[in-house]
Amino acid sequence: MTKIFKRLLSVLLILALCSGCAAKNTHEPPKGAKLQIMTSIFPIYDFTKNIAGEFADVILLLPPGAESHTYEPAPQDLIRIQNSSLFIYIGGESDAWVERLKSSLAPLELKSLKLIESVSAVFEEYIEGMEFDALEHDFEYDEHIWTSPKNSMLMVKAIRDALIDLDSTHEAAYRENADAYLAELENLDKAFLEASAHAKNRTLVFGSRFPFRYFVDEYGLLYYAAFPGCASNTEPSAATVAFLTDKVREENIPVVFHTEFANEQIADIICEATGAKKLLLHSCHNVTQLEFESGASYLSLMYNNLQALKEALG
Repeated sequence: MTKIFKRLLSVLLILALCSGCAAKNTHEPPKGAKLQIMTSIFPIYDFTKNIAGEFADVILLLPPGAESHTYEPAPQDLIRIQNSSLFIYIGGESDAWVERLKSSLAPLELKSLKLIESVSAVFEEYIEGMEFDALEHDFEYDEHIWTSPKNSMLMVKAIRDALIDLDSTHEAAYRENADAYLAELENLDKAFLEASAHAKNRTLVFGSRFPFRYFVDEYGLLYYAAFPGCASNTEPSAATVAFLTDKVREENIPVVFHTEFANEQIADIICEATGAKKLLLHSCHNVTQLEFESGASYLSLMYNNLQALKEALG
């Protein structure tokens, strides 16, 4: 984080010189201009675009294809965040730099929305067989709140309210757009509830990071995984691979999952040893450039997940 902080200080100096440390940023666009909304990661970007419609320019900070857990914002990104009407972020371990930015900007205001405060967050979990580095983590909140469609509904409502607070002129449109999107999320939730209700197998196995804590809790599923959701070290020990392989064999688990951008080697080894099928379960944390340009959405990715989950649940 030292590298980020050094960049940050340089940018803050520029901001202070440009503003004279006196002018107050109201974050309101000129009359007739659109709101400029910065979003930290893909699901927030997608939610906000659906709610804002034509009345805001929504910008994704994390570039498509970038690994979210190691991403460092560039100085120009920090300037864009400060100049935006609103910056929307999760507020978990990966966003520690945001709190530093907000603190360093004082007395200048950064208009922001911290979405982890809109849900009932849980601590990141370490379970049997999972690689654990006591020096790496201090038991932070699990930041992958959007993997639960019910949490996503709460996030959408928080974003809707923030946009109305900034731009009450278009309140009716924001409410109408949010209501339409909430209905789609409710349908998604019902589809997952139905799939999980008829499950023959309720245990999921991941040969990668596990960002689905909120998801499995929501639908009453169990899991084993090689690493917790925000692990920086993704080199497994032989013991971890052996543990997961044994679980697949013992419980006759038909599918081994990996997540997007993950090294699939662990899943490959387990599948080769057990005959299980390797499938992607997309956390929606980020998408590839091709997916982004092809119009991938939170809903489309989650419905793809539904099909993969049905194979795993039997």
